[in-house]
Amino acid sequence: MAIIEFGEDFRWGVATAAYQIEGGVTEGGRGPSIWDTFSHTPGKVLNGDNGDVACDSYHRFEEDIQLMKELGVDVYRFSVSWPRIFPNGKGEVNREGLDYYHRLVDELLANGIEPMCTLYHWDLPQALQDIGGWDNRETVEAFVAYAELMFQEFSGKIHSWLTINEPWCVSFLSNYIGAHAPGNQDLGLAVTISHHLLLAHGKAVAKFREMKTGGKIGFAPNVTWLEAYSNSGEDMDACRRGMGWMIDWFLDPVFKGKYPEFMVEWFADREATLAIEEGDMEWIQQPVDFIGINYYESNVARHNKNSGMLQVEGIDMGYKKTDIGWYINAEGFYKVLTFIADKYGNIPIYITENGICINDDVEKGTVDDQRRVDYLKAHVTAVARSIKSGVNLKGYITWSLLDNFEWAEGYSKRFGLVHVNYRTLERTKKESFYWYQKLVNNHWLEV
Repeated sequence: MAIIEFGEDFRWGVATAAYQIEGGVTEGGRGPSIWDTFSHTPGKVLNGDNGDVACDSYHRFEEDIQLMKELGVDVYRFSVSWPRIFPNGKGEVNREGLDYYHRLVDELLANGIEPMCTLYHWDLPQALQDIGGWDNRETVEAFVAYAELMFQEFSGKIHSWLTINEPWCVSFLSNYIGAHAPGNQDLGLAVTISHHLLLAHGKAVAKFREMKTGGKIGFAPNVTWLEAYSNSGEDMDACRRGMGWMIDWFLDPVFKGKYPEFMVEWFADREATLAIEEGDMEWIQQPVDFIGINYYESNVARHNKNSGMLQVEGIDMGYKKTDIGWYINAEGFYKVLTFIADKYGNIPIYITENGICINDDVEKGTVDDQRRVDYLKAHVTAVARSIKSGVNLKGYITWSLLDNFEWAEGYSKRFGLVHVNYRTLERTKKESFYWYQKLVNNHWLEV
């Protein structure tokens, strides 16, 4: 056995998102979001599930914070429900919604847990979608106003902020592939939305700097790694497109002030062009303090002209799969982290999501989720390798504290360290909970 050590200043955490755990969708003055609309539309979410109750964390956050305290984590990454703060997306502020998050943050601080706040984790107010959503630049300005209020309201309490979670999912998965709310299938629309998301991010960062409230700010793209099936030019180009769609498209504008030309040309050939207005790129290129990286899977891939818009085809190399069907390959985690560091420099990085769907259930009062332990061990080892290779990694936040509403998959997929019985809402700590507890308290890993 070998011991891998992490420094005492390395931060460990868990993550959730508002719509996935809170419930209470009509309580406390909250307005409807696009996920309320989408999940109540027949055929959009598996089994007709919705987030009306979810894990009921709106009423049980004290109980969930005690789980985190027992776990021993330093950081809780959570998201704010925009329609709890602005039921109509903008205009009148809902004080009751702000008070809820004050209670949550105060309880975290009282228990020695640092709050890391994500401003946008997909629950756009439906009132803004009704005027075009992220396709409308009014939504960009509404987001900045929402961010400004949050910065002002929680100055001195929250010191770590993320503007937007997984902009690829918000734009392409939701508006080109159509799998998530609002469910559009238009490549040109998705490209426009991706630009507006980055613009909203940049303007929010600029507002944060202007207000001088203290703390640090970044955003959280989701990334993958595609290993070329061969060293042929076509296979390597296909993999670059696959990764460029998620990585370069969202990081180049922030760190280099321009979109990757190879992707701009690819989209333009498919009649999806960017509409960049004067000053947009300067807003987007606002310096960030860190980036959050969300990583779940990687694969081997090759060119196939008949395989979707990107003409990239995954190859089954015999990797094990999670219960949501994603390939398990921790080597890809190491490779994508070193790739990002090599391309974008020494920017501080937090792993803001990494975890596995394992649908093990409670048996005799416990959940023996050894496959989750194995996954986490391999991926935390990849984090240690990355640090040793010079990646400026500051912390690791696993997804997720709780089993929860897994978007279009409803309640059929479980990612939590804590099992949730969706009928009784009872929480049961899994074996992975105790494994992670040992890791975060020892700051070392035995492999």
